[in-house]
Amino acid sequence: MADENQIRDVVDAVTGVAKAVPVYQDVVQPAAQEIGKALQTVAKTVHVVLAPVSALVWGYDQVKEFVSTKVAERLKNVPPENLVTPKPNVAGPALEALRYTGHESSLSDLYANLLAAAMDKSTAQGAHPAFVEIIKQLTPDEAKLVSLFVNDISLPLVNLRWEFKPNQEGKTGGKEVLVHYSHLGVQAGCEYPHMTPTYIDNLCRLGLAEVPTFWEYTTKGVYDPLENDVQVKAHKAAIEANPEIQPVLEKKGLRVSELGKQFARICVVPKQ
Repeated sequence: MADENQIRDVVDAVTGVAKAVPVYQDVVQPAAQEIGKALQTVAKTVHVVLAPVSALVWGYDQVKEFVSTKVAERLKNVPPENLVTPKPNVAGPALEALRYTGHESSLSDLYANLLAAAMDKSTAQGAHPAFVEIIKQLTPDEAKLVSLFVNDISLPLVNLRWEFKPNQEGKTGGKEVLVHYSHLGVQAGCEYPHMTPTYIDNLCRLGLAEVPTFWEYTTKGVYDPLENDVQVKAHKAAIEANPEIQPVLEKKGLRVSELGKQFARICVVPKQ
């Protein structure tokens, strides 16, 4: 409710300012007249811009319908004797968060799985309260990326930089060209796959994964798709066109943490 109240306060404040500005009829005050008109325009614009947001915020009936359908569907095969009341520190924040993210199916699915796990005696201990806060800080695309954590698969990344060649006197160092570049966003079906490096940073910040230093996959061919990637080749060619510098490709990997594995088991995999 805090966010909703803040939005309402902003709208009311702007509206109040607009109404408080006197409409001068005196022709010697044209500047004041223009300010009054401008503030009224701002107030109207705020209403228009916030209208779609208000429409997306779920009410009690929508949350109730979500629990009665999406969550219930995930619990249909759970024996009645296994159903328990979920812990308030999981269910309460999850239901509140749904008011603002229920319209995003990739995020609401995570909440549905979390609530279902919290209501099943056999999985309730794995429904960590922190998972609600993690979901709240994920974009829909990041939720899709987390779905890759369910299976034990390779998650290769590469960094590409240029460095001065050793024979360049007095010149050292270089610059990153590509960081955490991968095909994971495409593999996960992200809407904005070019944002995957940023998504990876956030997943690491949340403790779901990490990109270890001096660590790479040893499986033969795992990096071939990235090394043959059109964008990687184009950047390498541009670097090689400069006789003073050379490309350096660093092989990396995204390693899922134990927290990330638990999150995937509870929030990503729906109950069968």
